[in-house]
This record gives sequence, structure tokens and C-alpha cells, in this order.
Amino acid sequence: MDVSLILDGLLIYLCFIPVLTFHEFAHAWVAWKCGDNTAKNLGRVSLNPVVHMDLIGTVVLPLLAIFLSLTGSILAGFIIGWGKPVPVDPSNLRNARRDDTLIALAGPGMNFVLAFLLMGAAKIGVILAGRESTAAAGALIVNSAYLLVTVNLILAFFNLIPIPPLDGSHVLKNLVNMSYETYWKFTQYGFIAIIVVLNIPGVRLALQSVTEGTRRALARVYGLG
Repeated sequence: MDVSLILDGLLIYLCFIPVLTFHEFAHAWVAWKCGDNTAKNLGRVSLNPVVHMDLIGTVVLPLLAIFLSLTGSILAGFIIGWGKPVPVDPSNLRNARRDDTLIALAGPGMNFVLAFLLMGAAKIGVILAGRESTAAAGALIVNSAYLLVTVNLILAFFNLIPIPPLDGSHVLKNLVNMSYETYWKFTQYGFIAIIVVLNIPGVRLALQSVTEGTRRALARVYGLG
């Protein structure tokens, strides 16, 4: 196996951890601001990655998926990762459906904000790369920023898929006024549905297209297009 591919896989994983941390922090922070202290009391309104990590979902399975993808195994497509879910008690929310939607959108929203800011860092990197004395540092900043932008956008768009327990499913649930009981019944089969949907070529292509299209749009904002 090519060592460089392994290092690339580990680099992507290392980028995934802080991106996931900000995503889950945003959920917890908005829930707190909407009146539910459940996540805050559990220490989830924090940028400490450890409090948001699930041993299986954040460590074991993502690393296994990276290894399998490097070996060309089709099993990689059947493995998904996740962070520790942010607990929310709907009875504590001031306006249950509105606030639940805001909490759900907070995670992807944070990822879009980070992607925008990181593209700004890429712009700074380009400027530094154009100077002989800072060329190496500039190139490193550009490459790191572009990778983090991509990871943020992938996580954001993936979570907007309207399948439980992904964030998009909460938005859909509230739009159609679905009861919590019905929603949780669907959630029992959610992970199976997610794996099936992600292995549909058209869905993967759509996620790649919207991610790349958004990345290019952000680049144009900073004159990098």
C-alpha cells in the first residue's frame, strides 16, 4: 500500500475531527440559547473534541473506512461515521418546532461559516505564496485551507440529507408537522437508509457536484476562481 495514500487518509481524518467538533458545538450552543440546558449541563457547549467524540462512530469506523478505501474494498462504501449526538429535550424549547429546526440547521450552518472563513485563509495563503520569503508557508496554508473547506462542505451537505437522524430530517419533520413518535420510528431504520442512499451513484455524484460548486463559488468571492 502506498504510504503517501495512508498519510493523505490520516490527514483527512485529522481535519474531520475539528470540523465535527465545531458542528456539534453549534448544535449544543443553539439548543442552550433556545432554552434547553440538557447539552450544556453535559459539557457539550464546548470546543473540546473529546466531549463530542464517539469511540465507534468518530474513531474506529472512520479510520476503518479510510483503510478499506485505500485498499479498494467496496466495504468502505458501507461504513459511515458520526459524532456523539447532542441531546435535546423538546419540552424545554420555547417554540418546539421552530427551535428544533434552528438547532438542526446550526451544525451545517457552522460548517458553511467555517468554509467561508477558511477560504479567506486560503486567499491569505495565496498572497504569502507569491512572496519568495513566505512561499512555503503560503503553500501550506492554501493546501490546508482548501482541504478544510472541502471537509466542512461535505459534512454540511451530508447532514442536510433528510434521513433520520441527520439534521435535514429534523427540518423535514417540522415542515410536514410530523409527530415525534413517528419520527423516532423512522429513526430506528435511519442508518440503514443512509448507507443505502449513499451507495446510489446519483446521490454520491450530487453530493460531489454541490460540494465542488459551492467551493468554487466561495473561491470566486475571494477572487480565487
